[in-house]
Amino acid sequence: MIKITVMKIACYKDLIDKYENPILHACDMKLGQVFMLEELKKPNDMCDSAWGTIYPFVRDLFDGKEDFFDGWMKNKKSAMISCNDGFRPVSFYIEVV
Repeated sequence: MIKITVMKIACYKDLIDKYENPILHACDMKLGQVFMLEELKKPNDMCDSAWGTIYPFVRDLFDGKEDFFDGWMKNKKSAMISCNDGFRPVSFYIEVV
């Protein structure tokens, strides 16, 4: 089973004001939100962009891979990955439980 936890949500208002067109809805992630995966399938409440970014690590952990980038994480069966939103990056802790 894979556990995905929202660890940090950033918002770069200066970049948003300077570069982004106004949008009404950007991100629904909540700090501390947890997703438990028993199968390799995008959680219903996760945005497509975030899933696209973290998916390779989730897949590899499901497949038993560990120790990404040769000792990067203290827990070898985990990864800390941020979504690719340059205005509102969300950091996800992904771990095997």
